[in-house]
Amino acid sequence: MEPVSSAEEKSALVKITVVRGNNLRGNNPNSCETFVRAELDGVLLGESARKQDAPVEGRVDYNFTCSFHCSDAAQALDDIAHKPVILTVTEILPTKNKSKAKMVVLGQAAVDLLPLLQGQSSVSSTISLHPVPGSPGEAASQDSSNKQPSLDVSISAEEPLLSEAQLSASNLLRVTIETAYSVPEVWALTSGSTPPPNTYVAALQVPITAKKDQVLLFCDGLLKAGGQRETEGRPKRRPLGGLLAQGTNFLPGVSIQSEPTEEEVGELTGIEDRAFRDEAETMKKRVSWDTERRCFLDAGGTASLCQRIGESRLWPLEIMRSSAQTMKGGKTGERLTEENGVFFHGVAYVDLGPLLYPGVTRIRGAYRVHPFSETELQEKTKQSVSVFKEQARAASSQAKGRVSSAASCKVSTSKVFDGGSKGPKESPRKPATQGKTPGAESLTNVEPHVNTEGQMYAEARTYIMIEISLEKPLVPKRPPVELAKRVKELIPPRPALPACSVGAERAIQDFHSQVFSVAAQVLDQYQDLFGAEAPPQDSNTQERRKAQLLGELNYSGKYFAFKEQMKHSVVRIVREKMLQTEAFTDPQHFQVFISQLYVFLVDNMHQALKKTVSADIQDSSVQFQLSCSQLMHFAKEAQFIGDYQLATRYYQELVTREPSEPSHWFHWGSLYMLTREHLKAEECFHQAVSIQQSHQSSLMMCGILAEMDGRYEEAEIYLERATSIDTANVVAWTLFGLFHEGQKNTLQSERAFLEAGRLLRAGDMAGQPQLDEEQHDEKKNNEEEEEEEEEKEEDMDVKKKEEEEEMSTPACQSPTVQLDEENTDQDTEPEKEPHTQRAAPRSPVSEASQHEQRCKADPKPAPARPSTTIYRETVEFLLQNNAVQMAQRALSQELLCPDGGQTIFYHLCAARLHLLGGDYCSATACLREALHLNLQRADVWALSGHCHYLTGEFRKAQQYYERCLDLQEPSDTHFIYLRLGGIYLQEGKFESAKAIYLKACKISPSCLTWLGLGIACYRLEELSEAEDALSEANTLNNMNAEVWGYLALVCLKSGRQLEAEQSYKYVVKLNLQKEAIIKEIKELQDHLGFGDPSL
Repeated sequence: MEPVSSAEEKSALVKITVVRGNNLRGNNPNSCETFVRAELDGVLLGESARKQDAPVEGRVDYNFTCSFHCSDAAQALDDIAHKPVILTVTEILPTKNKSKAKMVVLGQAAVDLLPLLQGQSSVSSTISLHPVPGSPGEAASQDSSNKQPSLDVSISAEEPLLSEAQLSASNLLRVTIETAYSVPEVWALTSGSTPPPNTYVAALQVPITAKKDQVLLFCDGLLKAGGQRETEGRPKRRPLGGLLAQGTNFLPGVSIQSEPTEEEVGELTGIEDRAFRDEAETMKKRVSWDTERRCFLDAGGTASLCQRIGESRLWPLEIMRSSAQTMKGGKTGERLTEENGVFFHGVAYVDLGPLLYPGVTRIRGAYRVHPFSETELQEKTKQSVSVFKEQARAASSQAKGRVSSAASCKVSTSKVFDGGSKGPKESPRKPATQGKTPGAESLTNVEPHVNTEGQMYAEARTYIMIEISLEKPLVPKRPPVELAKRVKELIPPRPALPACSVGAERAIQDFHSQVFSVAAQVLDQYQDLFGAEAPPQDSNTQERRKAQLLGELNYSGKYFAFKEQMKHSVVRIVREKMLQTEAFTDPQHFQVFISQLYVFLVDNMHQALKKTVSADIQDSSVQFQLSCSQLMHFAKEAQFIGDYQLATRYYQELVTREPSEPSHWFHWGSLYMLTREHLKAEECFHQAVSIQQSHQSSLMMCGILAEMDGRYEEAEIYLERATSIDTANVVAWTLFGLFHEGQKNTLQSERAFLEAGRLLRAGDMAGQPQLDEEQHDEKKNNEEEEEEEEEKEEDMDVKKKEEEEEMSTPACQSPTVQLDEENTDQDTEPEKEPHTQRAAPRSPVSEASQHEQRCKADPKPAPARPSTTIYRETVEFLLQNNAVQMAQRALSQELLCPDGGQTIFYHLCAARLHLLGGDYCSATACLREALHLNLQRADVWALSGHCHYLTGEFRKAQQYYERCLDLQEPSDTHFIYLRLGGIYLQEGKFESAKAIYLKACKISPSCLTWLGLGIACYRLEELSEAEDALSEANTLNNMNAEVWGYLALVCLKSGRQLEAEQSYKYVVKLNLQKEAIIKEIKELQDHLGFGDPSL
């Protein structure tokens, strides 16, 4: 839009065509003579010829075209982004004096030129014509049944304003200033129709090119009274002022939508700020702008924005109050200069760092308004001068040189427009048809030494709602397809298992199935003829029944049907098994082949019939087949007791049974993580990913191991891919954040932690209603019990307690909230100081009354703190999979987390880490701290028992285990039963051991639980029960030498020599290591004189 100033700048001709007007309403109902005037930034582009509308339709065919030249300079493109073409429809009223026609403006419409910056070169649309106050269309627009006036408009450019390269490298920035809440109380509202004496202005400076910045001014802020919330879905405004039709100022199809506070990225998002924000946004005065300013950034401007955000995340948004008359200016050039101070100078520091998160295009939040101070501005933003002050200096310089300069809200530059066929011309600006926002020249500021007025922002706790969005993210996010491709390159997918070949074996199986089918049908026919009674023993009766059956089959045609049913399977055997595919030429060879085929078919028929009648044998063989869930349970058990070789054997069986199941490889890798064999662990995790490229847990472990090995690029790919598979996985995002924190990438880690926190809160909110109801019932019961106790006390004591409660707790506080404060997190140390920053204390009485007002306005209680943290979830995952190093880092973050600290969870996890490292003394100290915080946690007692068991303190371990089982059922009951039963056996408490092992066998049977039960029964001389239990143990694991040893003892005492010798053979073969059992067997063999076949 600016004139071409150099040969490098190019200019494109932009045409605006007003095709027709629809549903126009003039003062004369019979006929209406109108014309259209087009303006851009106060410059007249052209006027249409006077047209008469149709009497019935109200349609006017203008067919009016105007144009202007738009250069590719950054300022011109920025003007295109936010300045519309204003179309004004004017009616010409007939008068007696034809030389002086009376003109009345009917309405205005805005044509948005933004599509020209989005790659389009031609756009046609129908835009609303907004009536001017007092016009005939104003009353009609109030009735929704009436058709609204509109204009059919098209815009076009001879060639695209931006090339493909410019379009891909540029960006569009949108800044929306919504509302400033809790403004200073001294700001007074005007009554009636009196115009406001003051106006409120906000300013933000952003780069549009690599070397040029643009000041975004938001003028005409409106002071409003409190009493209700701002309207939901209110439209956004353009940064224009003084338009005749106010509706023209609204951006079509764009509105302000509120969102939950926890999803905001600004300040005042804590739980302690919810009550204040509810009160401020409902009851207190506010200043509303609701204005969106669009700003075009070229490639240099986009790069400059990224660089400057990286250098300083906080950007100042300045706010001031000024006289409305001063901002409007006057014809004589009267305006403010540096000598006329700016009142209530404040600044909000907007954190633009989230815009550098990958894939982020929008931030919205509340930001506190601080008193303006150049020292604080320099410290926080690395800027030394106020935007207002800079503009005021420029205004003063221009005021000295030009006394009669026009007032505007932007610095004016000379523009040349082509008004269609009338040729180039420059027209004076017409403030009557398109007003300008107060100019940067008129903004002045003299910062006082002490910003007394600005200090009122801090006293009132003023904050402002801001939304900043981009058309494209500054840092592109890698798409999931690209991440999947990179993972595929690092870990190629395993080839699909070969399909089952349709060969000889399949042909025989098919023949067997046909035999089953025909035999079942023949049996049904037999039962239909002779009933289901047992067949007769008389041979003559059998032959007679056989002949009758064959006759019935032939007569009914079923015999030939059976032959046809069997034919296909026999042909397949001939081709696949006998490899005979050609016709026989030699009759002798044919007879030999027929004989061989007959013998083969008869043999297989008998095999098939035997399988049919031997279902019991088949079922008994299946009974001994261990399921995959049992194998996994046994592997975890062997891993717990330290028999890693046995655990490896179980995992090998699992991956052999189900080669396409990635979870088996994953658990196997966790075993190698425990034994510190990281290369083998990584190989297992790679196998899991090769089977299933989207196995999230394996990808996370691959990333952890890659980081431990220094392969940071691979680690980033694995972890980022894990976040893209299940975007709601808290652990994946937390691990991604921990990785970037280790790489000193603050923005990426911050973004990952924020996303994990958001997902965690969303999960808590999903399960909150039911929890709140249960807590409310529990609280109600507690209150009833307290009331009964208080009735028994003396009146003075009751009155004293009520006064104390009134001073400490607001009267209308929700029971749910109070319960959450008491019981939300039992892990939290009671004496721990809160980590969150709270507001300055106020009078308890006034605070209670204000809280009561807030409850009346909005009875919804404040949400409770989350029951867990992102680091707790992550530590649990890492400890389960024995990733010790990353677990230590996550646990350190849990210690520093505001909702964390030295809680029971922290001490419990620290003890688990020490146990994995073999540091039993440190583990014991951590568990002691946990027990000091809460004596009712079963997991703490259980882990304490494990710790003492590993150190050989079995008596203490027994006490801890028993206390644990008395409290509640812990998470690892199976392992507690195993070790507690073993302690009872050592101490000779066989009845107690039997009871414990019986419970274990009922809950989670395994070879070890049945073995323990067998030992207890054997010591109690219950040989039959002992043999049954040991047989169950042997069924689950026939390679356990101790089971064979006790079976040998039972057989010896039972006097069964053969079984005793066989059991003893396996004791020797499996190399039983327990000398006490071997000695006992030897003594019993010597005493009885049998049992050792070698003697």
